[in-house]
Amino acid sequence: MGLSPLGKIVIGLCAVLGLSGAAPAPREAPTATVGEGRVAGTWQDNVRIFRGLPYAAPPVGERRWQPPEAPPSWSGLRQAAEFGPDCVQPAYPADSVYFEAPRPQNEDCLTLNIWAPAGAKKAPVIVWIHGGSLQFGGSASPMYDGREFARRGIVFVSINYRLGVFGWFAHPGLSAESPQNVSGNYGLLDQMAALRWVQRNIAAFGGDPANVTAMGESAGALSVSYLLASPPARGLFAKAIVQSTNMRAMPRLREAAFGLPSAEASGQALGEALGAADIAALRAVDPDALLAAAVRARFPAQPVVDGVVVPDQLVSILDRGEQAKVPLLAGFNSGEVRSQRRLVPAMPGDPADYAAEAAKRYGDLAAAYLKLYPASGGTESMLAATRDTVYGWATERLVRAQTAAGEPAYLYVFDHCYPAARARDLCAFHASELPFVFGIAGRPVAGSRNWPAAEGPAEERLAEQMIDYWTSFAATGKPVAPSAARWRPYGGQEYAMRFADRPLLERNPFPGSFEFHEDRMQRQRADGLQWFIP
Repeated sequence: MGLSPLGKIVIGLCAVLGLSGAAPAPREAPTATVGEGRVAGTWQDNVRIFRGLPYAAPPVGERRWQPPEAPPSWSGLRQAAEFGPDCVQPAYPADSVYFEAPRPQNEDCLTLNIWAPAGAKKAPVIVWIHGGSLQFGGSASPMYDGREFARRGIVFVSINYRLGVFGWFAHPGLSAESPQNVSGNYGLLDQMAALRWVQRNIAAFGGDPANVTAMGESAGALSVSYLLASPPARGLFAKAIVQSTNMRAMPRLREAAFGLPSAEASGQALGEALGAADIAALRAVDPDALLAAAVRARFPAQPVVDGVVVPDQLVSILDRGEQAKVPLLAGFNSGEVRSQRRLVPAMPGDPADYAAEAAKRYGDLAAAYLKLYPASGGTESMLAATRDTVYGWATERLVRAQTAAGEPAYLYVFDHCYPAARARDLCAFHASELPFVFGIAGRPVAGSRNWPAAEGPAEERLAEQMIDYWTSFAATGKPVAPSAARWRPYGGQEYAMRFADRPLLERNPFPGSFEFHEDRMQRQRADGLQWFIP
């Protein structure tokens, strides 16, 4: 069908004015030059995104269970549009609240991702360390999308690091290879290598290497806690954000302690189970077979007190004030263990049984325990006691240590519930603050089919406030949200921000809890026992 006279006139005017009905030309990909070569990323709105950048050489073959080495260089323009594979790991149980659809996995996994505002110059930087019990997870999780941080002026970096038996395996044969005669802690060394890469290269993306915040949740928070304690990590970050850490005793490299076998003994036992005569044989084991054997043996993925990377137990380092002196924002969730019921002891049958069990477990501290966690509270008392044993005491101890060192330290308790979480008895469960911290609450979280969706205007408003606090802390060392309460440092008044329906500043959120668990920890420690057990 031919054009009408009016149509011909319109087309003629468009030609004269240089207009066209065709789609606009695609935006040219953002590029940057790092130490290894040039990279090309993608745009999303006004945010430059670079994915899958290698920060270390592939830890495969002879590099399995070696400290990370420098990444190889390349010629030409490397495409950085896709995430790298996750590190090798077992599958999450399909019914877990944390289940995500499986992603590609590989031992060659030491990559990072960057979200950077267009035109950024000397912008604050956050380096995100994911959680997952040091065994699961990866930086490609949709939960960890850095766009909202970048939209607020932050250069956001997320990293992979070696997990499970690949990241935390100690063995006498590996120690013998080491100039420092140590092994284990490869995952922690990976995190340091990523932070060093950021120091060398982040200016190319508009970030300020002098203003880097190390941030993590759960196993990522535990990692940041040990980065604070590790001498080789000094100077790699200027601030720390710690979400739901713990402070349990860790195995020593060569000696049994606190009810734990030595890390080298655990490694030897796994090698024997695999029938591997030496480290060369262990390095030759197929990664899937190695992972399966570690899962069968319940290999414990955790830091190793080796005297070098991890000089001592974290509580001892804090007692001596030997941790990094940097500003800290740290907190935990009021319902942490609602999604971790395996940590919670069985509830005694009646109040008399409950009191008897408390006397058996806590001795002359039983009366103090029962005051804090009474039998009348039933299961809620058990949940609160376990939360405080594992997360609450550890978080407050870290905040107190930084305060004592003269650094500003900010404590929070995430206490927000919403209909989907309440319907499943998951109010303020472990990691439930993540959609709020990442500014994505109020809309579905892609890839997390079992996660109680935090969708609604109240959730969206709280997310805006929380990400404002987090980004301002990363920028200045002071958490500020223009539309919310002033957040005071913990200090001598024991201030804490409670994130309920809205942020509320209060003092000493759980009176007596820290003192009780500190007393018990000191007794367990003096007796050479693990103090992590509820």
